Amino acid sequence: MDGSNLPEVRSTCAYCGVGCGVLLRPDGAGGLTVRGDPDHPANFGRLCSKGTALGETVGLDHRLLAPRAFGRDLGWDDALQLVADRFRETIAAHGPDSVAFYVSGQLLTEDYYVANKLMKGFIGSANIDTNSRLCMASTVAGHKRAFGTDTVPGTYEDLDQADLVVLVGSNLAWCHPVLYQRVLAARQARGTRIVVIDPRRTASCDQADLHLALNPGSDVALFNGLLTEIHRRGAVDPDFVKQTSGLEAALETAGNDQISETGLPAEKRAAFFDLWINTPRVVTVFSQGVNQSSSGTDKVNAILNCHLATGRIGRPGMGPFSVTGQPNAMGGREVGGLANTLACHLDIENADHRAAVQAYWQSPAIPQSSGLKAVDMFRAVEDGQIKALWIIHTNPAVTMPEAGRVTRAIAACPFTVVSDLTLHTDTARLADVVLPAAGWAEKNGTVTNSDRTISRQRAVLQPPGQARPDWDILAEVGRRMGWKTAFDYASPAEIFREYAAMSQIAARFGKDLDISGFSDIDEAGYAELEPTRWPLGRKRAGGRFFGDGHFFHSDRKARIVPVGHRRPAALPGQQYPFVMNTGRTRDQWHTMTRTGLSARLSAHLAEPFVDIHPQDAAREGISSADLVEVTSRIGRGIFRARITQDVRIGHVFAPIHWTAETAPSGRVDMLVPGTTDPISGQPESKATPVSISVMQAAWYAFAVSRRPLLTPSVAYRATVRTDNGYRTELADHARIQDWEQTAREWFALADTDAVTAGDPARGSFRIALSQDGCLQAALFVSPRPLPLMRDYLATMPDIPPAQVLTGRGPADAKDTGPIICACFGVGLKTIVDAISCGQAMSVDAIGAALNAGRNCGSCRPELGALIDRHAPDAADNPSRQLQGDVA
Repeated sequence: MDGSNLPEVRSTCAYCGVGCGVLLRPDGAGGLTVRGDPDHPANFGRLCSKGTALGETVGLDHRLLAPRAFGRDLGWDDALQLVADRFRETIAAHGPDSVAFYVSGQLLTEDYYVANKLMKGFIGSANIDTNSRLCMASTVAGHKRAFGTDTVPGTYEDLDQADLVVLVGSNLAWCHPVLYQRVLAARQARGTRIVVIDPRRTASCDQADLHLALNPGSDVALFNGLLTEIHRRGAVDPDFVKQTSGLEAALETAGNDQISETGLPAEKRAAFFDLWINTPRVVTVFSQGVNQSSSGTDKVNAILNCHLATGRIGRPGMGPFSVTGQPNAMGGREVGGLANTLACHLDIENADHRAAVQAYWQSPAIPQSSGLKAVDMFRAVEDGQIKALWIIHTNPAVTMPEAGRVTRAIAACPFTVVSDLTLHTDTARLADVVLPAAGWAEKNGTVTNSDRTISRQRAVLQPPGQARPDWDILAEVGRRMGWKTAFDYASPAEIFREYAAMSQIAARFGKDLDISGFSDIDEAGYAELEPTRWPLGRKRAGGRFFGDGHFFHSDRKARIVPVGHRRPAALPGQQYPFVMNTGRTRDQWHTMTRTGLSARLSAHLAEPFVDIHPQDAAREGISSADLVEVTSRIGRGIFRARITQDVRIGHVFAPIHWTAETAPSGRVDMLVPGTTDPISGQPESKATPVSISVMQAAWYAFAVSRRPLLTPSVAYRATVRTDNGYRTELADHARIQDWEQTAREWFALADTDAVTAGDPARGSFRIALSQDGCLQAALFVSPRPLPLMRDYLATMPDIPPAQVLTGRGPADAKDTGPIICACFGVGLKTIVDAISCGQAMSVDAIGAALNAGRNCGSCRPELGALIDRHAPDAADNPSRQLQGDVA
């Protein structure tokens, strides 16, 4: 069916907290085209590589189509009754705190609201927490300490209007590319300067005026030094400070800190202080490098202190700005998705707030104190305190610190429910019951982005099979547990109205979150809802907070909080001499359950890797592309080595995305201990002491296949999709005698024709398996890492079996190399050829010739680095050593 005549539908991207608007057009056959919405205020039509590829991730081959319980399909009636009965029985036997929900920033606000209402208002426990605990809990805690409530002061327009943007622990160019493009546009239009504060050199450093590669965890020492210098130079705003308290105590604490803890040269510190103090319009953007720390809350307050002391908050082009990692992390915060909050930014520890919420819901119970935060929740599962667990749209068996321990805990829990799109996650495989949920583009609701803009997600595809929206699943369980009236919802618009009306309670208590202007929205108004920045109430609409000096503590003053530098909880030593930082890659998202479905996104960095400095690599005997074993005190992993000066000596970096599905030994959170910030409960994910050594493999292998390999029990395996199937890297310590038989078993191709070649004496073997003349799979084995034309081989089955065994294409084959620009599918070798012949001698010239870098721009730093390396006069040019040549 041709869908070209179907209208485009306005919706919101499924990925990060930027909240980009998208225009969706179904093709009538289950597919989807996606482009940026030029009228959405978050992105004005721009999309990053992930957003551009959203249409490639809506296929059905991975989807769960019916409820499953204990390994067999059930109807919804039986499945929901089972869930309701088991939770009710557990509560009756062991009390409300024996059950828990672990939810996700992938939920829509209406889903989140129903989950929170069910757990806190009717089950009567606060044991509901979210994977946003791993993302922005330290920001929530810091905001509440300083402002009296979890308020984001500024707006995206501040990025357009700033004269200085400071990125602290934020690789904005890769993790929030659309916002980074706004910063670069401001740089071009008004000369905005950029400072990056990050232990490693990232793509965001490409356009930076200054990069401060501070010691991990030393952000408080740096910003305390800035606060001291603000005071010494007389840059404190005396009028604004009258609306604060705590400055003297904060200055005393800051003066006792040793700024040498940052490891930064004095001249770089001075340059930063000069820029910050002498530039009134400064926005400080911070993200996971600040939040994911055992002192994350103090880091947040150290940043806020500097803005409060100078009055640089709540006015155009100035303010602290937290950017969030998930599409609805903000919406979850707003409706009480965290274990230590109530809906509408009300406080669970406040008896008046509890009473007001309970009265509004007319609920039988309300918890008297905070519930278990994520790390403690899964430890309670392990200890047997939690006996029934419901996990919704998240994969904690991979993403939680101490992931091995968490996996074992979930497996041993007496009753575990998972709501998700697929059975193919590490967590879903552990569940007793798996419920098929509707996914992005299949359900209706709202999300809130990082600058408080509420946007609609709209359904344009039918949920496959028996999949249902999350609010509907949760509400039906609530009804079956005995609360029929409270959960008698007919649509997400009805839930949104209830939440909006509830926000009037927060307004009466003098809180910030007021969307009561939506409390009478009807179905038609909800259907047409435009992007709207809250608050939207009787007293005010949209805009910035705090420019008037009024805050949300009882005295209406902000708190400048005394904070002191604390080193990370664990420090490197003789046994574990390296500090491991973790984070994202440019084209992947969380555990790749969505982005991993796109061959284009998987072509950039196809394996779990670890970045290591050249001097460290030389000392450890590590060569580029070696497989290395990385070990911490709690776990071990195997990663491909990338040797680069992007990381400092003694420091390594590994991305978070790989799972038991894609690379069992590349799960980085198997190595990260569960150390948390004592205030926010957010884990420290940026400073794990590790050791590194070369993996002593008996053999290395590369495979291409039309179907995924049956899971071989080997030390190292990493699989990604290609346009025509799958490609897999493998290695192991144990020798294999019969490679042809092994290949047939791995590929499940026992009866196919085989063409083989090799040198058994040298441990080399190659096999191509075909059926009716069509190549089905090929395997290449060597005692050393294999030099092959991997991207050409991944084009199978269009390769003759005899040709594939050479590992190279024919003379006239075009090998474009690994993808550098995912938006337009432009490969490394295509770019290098254009540079080497003098066709493209600037990033803009590469864009003009090849289109690379002309959409989201997140590959532009790599393009610049390639010019430095491969231009005809490259020997005379200083290499910028940015993201590395990913060949």
